[in-house]
Formats: sequence, C-alpha cells, structure tokens
Amino acid sequence: MRDVGLAEELAQDALVTALERWPESGVPDNPGAWLMATAKRRAIDLVRRKETYARKLAEVGRGLEDVSPPDPADLAGTAEDIDDDLLRLIFTACHPVLSTRARVALTLRLLGGLTTEEIARAFLVPEPTVAQRIVRAKRTLAKAEVPFEVPYGDDRTARLSSVLEVIYLIFNEGYSATTGDDLVRPALCEDALRLARVLAGLLPQEPEVHGLAALLEFQSSRIAARTGPDGAPVLLADQNRTRWSGLLIRRGVDALQRAGHGPYSLQAAIAACHARAIRYEDTDWTAIAALYGRLMALAPSPVVELNRAVAVAMAEGPAAGLKLVEALAEEPALKDYHLLPSVRGDLLERLGRYEEARVEFARAAALTRNARERALLLERSSG
Repeated sequence: MRDVGLAEELAQDALVTALERWPESGVPDNPGAWLMATAKRRAIDLVRRKETYARKLAEVGRGLEDVSPPDPADLAGTAEDIDDDLLRLIFTACHPVLSTRARVALTLRLLGGLTTEEIARAFLVPEPTVAQRIVRAKRTLAKAEVPFEVPYGDDRTARLSSVLEVIYLIFNEGYSATTGDDLVRPALCEDALRLARVLAGLLPQEPEVHGLAALLEFQSSRIAARTGPDGAPVLLADQNRTRWSGLLIRRGVDALQRAGHGPYSLQAAIAACHARAIRYEDTDWTAIAALYGRLMALAPSPVVELNRAVAVAMAEGPAAGLKLVEALAEEPALKDYHLLPSVRGDLLERLGRYEEARVEFARAAALTRNARERALLLERSSG
C-alpha cells in the first residue's frame, strides 16, 4: 500500500485504538509492533471493503505479509544501523521523487508534528502554499507508488540535506514557538537535539551533521535562561548566563571541532561566540557579523541578512544596522515576519527615535501569533 495519505489515517486510527485499550489492558511489551500490527489489520479490512477486493488484497498481502526478509548481509552497516525509529521514518519520508521543499514540508507535518502554520513560518510563505505542497507531495508519492523503505548508501546521502533541514526546523519551532502561550516548546528541542546526536553517531564522516549537532547543543544550553519564572521572554542581553548549561556548551564545542564550513557549521560558530562571552558586553560582535557575512554568501536569505544587521548594529552602531534593515523593508518574504519591525524598533529606540520605535513594536506585536512575544512587544510599544 503506497498511499501516504491513507498510511497517515491508518497510523492515527491505530493510535486512537491504543489510547482506548492500553489504559485497561496495559502497555504491550513492544508498543511499536502492536501499533504496526493494528494498522496492518485496519489496512487489510479497508481493502476488503473495496470493490477491487481480489486485486488489492493480493497487493496488500505481497506488500505487508509475503515479502521475504532481507538478507542480513545486505543490511549490515547500512539501513539497519539507524537505531532511532523517528530518524528512520524521516529518512524514509524524505524521498527524492519530491522536491526538497515538498519533502521537508511533508516530513515536518507527518513526523515533526508541526502544523501548516508553523511550517509556513519556517519557510516564510503563506499557509495555503504549504498546504498545497503537502497535498501535492502525498499525491506524488501515491502516484509514483513509492515504497516506504529505509534508504542506504548513495540514496541515503542524497536525502541527508533534507533530513538535516527537518531536524533544524523542528528545533527552531521548539526554540521560538509560532503560536500559543509559551515562548519555548522544550519537547521539540529535545527531540531535535536527540536526532542530531544520533545522526552524528551514524554519519561521523559528515561535517555538516556535526555542525548541526553543535548548533543545537549551543542553542539548547540557553533554553533555561530564555524565560523568567512566569514564562515571560528574557532578552539575550538580560539573561542570567549562570543558567546556561556548561555541559551542553562543552558538547557543542566538541561537535564544532568536527564540523565543516557549511551553513549549520557557520551558525554553530556564531552560537559559540555567544557561549564564550562571560557577559553580554564581552560578546565579539565583529566576529559574529563576519560569520553572518560568510553565511550570507553561502546560503543567502532575508532572515540571515536581518540577523547580520543586528550583529553589524552591535559592532558598528545602530545607524549602520538600521541601514541594512531598511534595505529589507520591501522584501516580500519578510512582509509578515514580526522580527523585521521588532529589530527596526530596537534600532530606532537606540537612536533615540522613540515614537518611531513604538510604532514598529506595535506593528511587530500585531504580526506575531505567540502570546508571550506579543506581550513583550506591546510593553515595549507603550514604554
């Protein structure tokens, strides 16, 4: 059965059944196998109800029951060395028959647990665009009758960049939630960090894997300090750095030593600059601005340029940063991106242009869908 939409429905049906039965019967010794068996039975029952019963039942039988087990020798050191269930599924879903954007969007929706709204923010595109990508991706996989199997060898390598992007975007949503009453969703960050660590162990020869792992280690080290006791956001300049995790910073440093010079490695190097600063005032903003310049040359995007503007403002003064921000004002991808007016408001405030700054903070508050960010921005707009 090679229909990802139907597979998604069957998986959800199996989960509902588990939620109904397990509280009474107890969790089985092998929950994954139980869910798979339940989903398989649902699939067979569904096919039996179809008018094309005989042909489809034979297909299901071949696809789910009668496939000969693979030769262990063929799998040694390849597909079977992915010991993490979720990581196996992510590699499986990132199939090259789909465009990079489509496979990442589909994987984030099916396996990352992100909504179309959250995925849209990650890509800086409208929600309908993401929804269409996901629908088309499901149809493409079904039409091509793509088998859901774990890739290995060159096929796995071809999917690696998409897998890295999925893990990165899952972490980003956890680090700064698109919607809701919480600024941070720690469970998403933990899942992404775990996947990055597993991937680094699986592919120790891939520098960008270590770059991503280093980045997530450094970013995770700061999570506890990003919110106050009441859950309100704490700006980087005001964070209590004694709450930063020394263990995670050391893990980040170790991973960075094995990283390369790609986009994730450069972002990890930027995060390392923050981690090395004992005080906010000690931050090497000149180095950070230079690293963002390298990142912009390697993987240009309006968000990277916005971040570079912040670093330039810290290194050379708010006027220099504001000049870069103004150049982004007409960037279509940033039209509804709340951090653009937020950054502009901060720079205007530092320049003493307080009324203009308040307008920008109010505009940013209207654009964000996170309650914590909105409260902070409204407070700054009225200050």
